[in-house]
Amino acid sequence: MIRDHLARPWLFAQLPGPMRILSHAPYGAGFVTGDTIAWREVRDQDLKPDFPVEIWFGAEMARAPMQATVGVMTSRDVSSRVLAEAEAEGVRAAALVTLGLSNAESVGRRLPWHSADGSGFGTVNILVSTDAALSQTAQIEALTIAVEARTAAIMDLGLDLTTGRATGTGTDCLALACLPGEGRYAGLHTAAGEAVGAAVRKAVAQAGAEWMAWRARKLRDPGTQATR
Repeated sequence: MIRDHLARPWLFAQLPGPMRILSHAPYGAGFVTGDTIAWREVRDQDLKPDFPVEIWFGAEMARAPMQATVGVMTSRDVSSRVLAEAEAEGVRAAALVTLGLSNAESVGRRLPWHSADGSGFGTVNILVSTDAALSQTAQIEALTIAVEARTAAIMDLGLDLTTGRATGTGTDCLALACLPGEGRYAGLHTAAGEAVGAAVRKAVAQAGAEWMAWRARKLRDPGTQATR
């Protein structure tokens, strides 16, 4: 359901065909139609508070090696991406995730900017696609399930901050792709909600475990070479 193509600093996710995508991405936000989503790997030192990121990213997307309708950014090594799939009652979903928690937050109690562990930005970027044909309102509901699954998986990692258990980062971005249709519901009691939630939770859990292992190595050896 998702085919990924790595060309660092880019990662591209290709859908089976044009789908309706809902996201709050820095490029191509809202409801759009497309078949490709792009990740752009960046460096922490590029992301200063006064950096004109929207202008820069728009220019980067225009000259990317593949055309994409939606674009996200991360300081995580994009080759660390994790792809997971799930199925419930014949409804399928797939999730592609890159995850770094260097700027983790506990929801409702934010830390000073850029201070979660002193090592820079992280970001959790998630694309989830489903073959369920959904109305716009059901697609919004499905996106909330993806957010819930992300949060549950991150909390399961047990990353504790001074403000509480980490629930995400300050720069997370999620996108959900589906076919337009008449499906009115996609909550936790539905097959679509189960498939979306399971795919996202599985991918985030694996990506999170890998990031936690990297963090443990970095704490033991500050010279560890890897991005967030």
